[in-house]
Formats: sequence, structure tokens, C-alpha cells
Amino acid sequence: MRILYVEDEKFLADAVKHNLEKNDFVVDHAADGEEGLNMAISGIYDCIVLDIMLPKLSGIEILERVRERKIETPVIMLSALSEVEDKVRGLNCGADDYLAKPFKTVELIARINALMRRPAAVKDEKYQYSDLTFDAKEKTLNGEALTAKEAGIIGELIKTPGKLVQKEFLLSKVWGGEAYGEDNYIEVYMSRLRKTMRKIGTKVQIKTSRGLGYKLIEA
Repeated sequence: MRILYVEDEKFLADAVKHNLEKNDFVVDHAADGEEGLNMAISGIYDCIVLDIMLPKLSGIEILERVRERKIETPVIMLSALSEVEDKVRGLNCGADDYLAKPFKTVELIARINALMRRPAAVKDEKYQYSDLTFDAKEKTLNGEALTAKEAGIIGELIKTPGKLVQKEFLLSKVWGGEAYGEDNYIEVYMSRLRKTMRKIGTKVQIKTSRGLGYKLIEA
């Protein structure tokens, strides 16, 4: 499980990161709000542990921008502030949980694991680009059934048509912790998606930027 931990107190950050890694988490640390936001919007994390009081950008500002981008990574807010309104503000901005400082790492781990056990909501969403319609709930492209990984790939591409989606991002989102060693395997699924798109007769194509990623374009 890959965690983003945004905390500017170095001693605390080092200690928490060490304890999380001892419990088999992969932890990336950001020491200020700008760095934290840039890492958070990559969308590659299973959970974000986010302090409220940060230099450059506050945790609340990071959370708001992450949610504005429709990134639904679970977020646990951390703060020495114990006022009810601070907790309410964080939750209203899209936080999934809240932990007041000081805290024990064992409690943080329990909170992370509890969030990961929550069943993911099945979204009844349809995405449209040109003459393509992707149904996220039914996993269909213009009515043609897709495998789970095909649906995961086209789902990410169709959210930002015309924009390059990095291969590493697709691997992290679709394969998750199984991504290691799948770098070439993704081409198999791209080939299958292209075959389905030819069958549909769409004018949309998947363009490959070799070594970088993929994007949807109109032919």
C-alpha cells in the first residue's frame, strides 16, 4: 500500500514514516503544501495522510484542489487543532477521517486500514468523448463489454481526452500493487482496446507516445 504523508515537522515525519514502513507501507513524504499538492494530484496513492498546518499551502487547500480534480483517494487529516469547526471543515471539504495530534502511529495505521477495508462505491457514471460512450458501472464501451483492466484503462483516458496519460499512472491506477513487471503487458490491453474500437467503428483512436504514455484523439 502506497501512502503520501504531508507533514512539515521533520522529527515527527521521520518517526511516523519509519513506523509505517516497518508495517510494510510504502511511504512518500512531502514537507510543504506545494510539494504535497504536486504529489497528491498524481493520483497514484492508496491513501493520503495530510497535516492541516503546512507552509506554502494548507492541508485544507490541498484537499480542496485534490477533490476539485475528482481524485477520490482517501484522506486522513492531521492537526493539533482540536476545535470542532476545524474537524467539520476538513470533513466537509472531502476528508475521510480526522486524527488529532499528538497521536500514536498504531492508531494512524488502524485508521488507514479501516479506510482501505471500505468497499469502493460503484459509480453510475458515463463518460462521453466524440462518438464514444464509456459506462463505468457496466464496464462497456458503446455497449461492447470490456474486461476490468480494459475498463480501467479506457476510463482514465476518456476522463482527459486529448491529454497524455502517463504509462506509470495507468499502471498504478489499473494494476495497483501488481504493477511491477507489467510495463509491457499494458500493450496487450491497448491492442485489445483498439480492436474493440475498430469493431465499434469509432473515429477516436488511442495514440501512443512511445516511452511516455497514451491519449485519446479524433482521427
